[in-house]
Amino acid sequence: MTETTGARGGSSPSRPGISASGIGSAGVGAADAAGLRVAAVSPEIVIGDLDGNLDRIRSAISATARRGAQLIVLPELATSGYVFADPEEARAAALAADDPRWASLQEAIPADAVAVVGYAERDGDLLFNTAAVLTRDARLADYRKSHLWGAEKQIFDSGSEAGVVVDAPFGRLGVALCYDGEFPEVPRRLALAGADVLALPVNWPLVPRPEGEHAPELIQAMASARSSRLPVVIADRWGSERGVDWTDGTAIIDEQGWIVAFRAVMGATAVLSLDAARNKALPPHNDLFADRRSDLY
Repeated sequence: MTETTGARGGSSPSRPGISASGIGSAGVGAADAAGLRVAAVSPEIVIGDLDGNLDRIRSAISATARRGAQLIVLPELATSGYVFADPEEARAAALAADDPRWASLQEAIPADAVAVVGYAERDGDLLFNTAAVLTRDARLADYRKSHLWGAEKQIFDSGSEAGVVVDAPFGRLGVALCYDGEFPEVPRRLALAGADVLALPVNWPLVPRPEGEHAPELIQAMASARSSRLPVVIADRWGSERGVDWTDGTAIIDEQGWIVAFRAVMGATAVLSLDAARNKALPPHNDLFADRRSDLY
């Protein structure tokens, strides 16, 4: 990995970051036949600035597309911001799934790629914290967050699924949102349903931790990846919003549970081995899934 330092442009604060590209379980440049180039990107997000956020998301997708990304993940509520004063403010920054503005954003997605974008979804009188799963030509899914954190319960309605698995051009994509990932059952469920990789848009508030330690949410994601050989692509917020400091935990985790790209200023990018992720064997005697004692738990 290489150290990088830089600013996100304009008046955005500069911050250190670590980036990795072409790193998989077999080492640098290990893009096997099923290698997947993934990117987690976190553009500047301004609460309530719906059109401005959409423009910045489009620019971020375009920049990542030039780097050959086949899976592009953006943060939770990337189109709207997160720390709403009340449901009315959230509704004013919400989008319907059929809003025509999505088409302009989709035009930036490469022909063989998928983008996962967090947004506040307006559906009649209901309001959801949702992740849109998009290609250039199609809308593959809209996953509505089922585990609501803190004041989200006062803003959003709860979704009815614990993550989703979507057929994507590269294989099967699992999608969950932020607090969903802190329930081990969710990534395990998605892995058992055949997910090859998990997209996890998040807004992780910064919490105290011992010097030199990763954020607890990131540690949980590493453990989930390792226990199911399910790589995780996490897009987190940076900076602060209305007094809430964000963890800046954007990261890519491989199927062994190791962080292979982390907090890069221009977006974390890596190549993941889907062959390794799909192989649950632990030679010579074990298998991660076959050894489960579902009769006991």
